[in-house]
Amino acid sequence: MKKERIILGIDPGTTVMGFGMIKVTGNQMSLILMDELILSKFDSHSLRLKKIFERTLSLIDEFHPDELAIEAPFFGKNVQSMLKLGRAQGVAMAAGLYREVAITEYLPKKVKKAITGNGNASKEQVAAMLKQLLNISVLPTKLDATDGLAVAVCHYFNAGKIGQKKSYGSWKNFISDNPKRVKE
Repeated sequence: MKKERIILGIDPGTTVMGFGMIKVTGNQMSLILMDELILSKFDSHSLRLKKIFERTLSLIDEFHPDELAIEAPFFGKNVQSMLKLGRAQGVAMAAGLYREVAITEYLPKKVKKAITGNGNASKEQVAAMLKQLLNISVLPTKLDATDGLAVAVCHYFNAGKIGQKKSYGSWKNFISDNPKRVKE
C-alpha cells in the first residue's frame, strides 16, 4: 500500500495570498487545488492578517494537510513592505502551528530552482513548468496561486533534504529553538 500525504503551499502576501495543495501517493503528485485570497479589498492591515489566518485555518480544517510549506520573505529595499510580508507569513504559520501541522520555510530562489532548475526564473516560467508537472489544463490569469502551488511542489522535491529552513511542528519546538525571538 502506498503512503499518501497532503502538502499545502503558501505564498504569503498582504494584497494577495497564493496557495496550492498537492496529494502525494508514493512518488506521484496530483493537484488538489490552487487559488488565491484577495486581500486588497480590505483597508485595514490587521483585518487582512485576520483573513490570512482564517483562510489558512479553513484550508487545514477542510483538507487536513500533513505538511505546510511557506515561502520565506525576501529581503527588499522597502522595510515597511518587508515587515507587512513577515506578518502575513507569521499569521499563516500560526494557523499551521495552531493545528499542529509541520511547517517548512523556503526562500523564493529555492522554490524557483526546485521547479525550473533556475533560481532566477520568472513567475511565468514557474507556472509553465507546474502546468507540465501536474497536467494542469488552464493556468490562472494571476500567478499568485501558482506561486503557492510551487512552494508545495518544492517541498515535495526537497522532503528530507538538507538546505531548506528549519521545520517546526509545534509552538514548543519553535520556542525551544528560538529563545531570543520570544519575549516574556
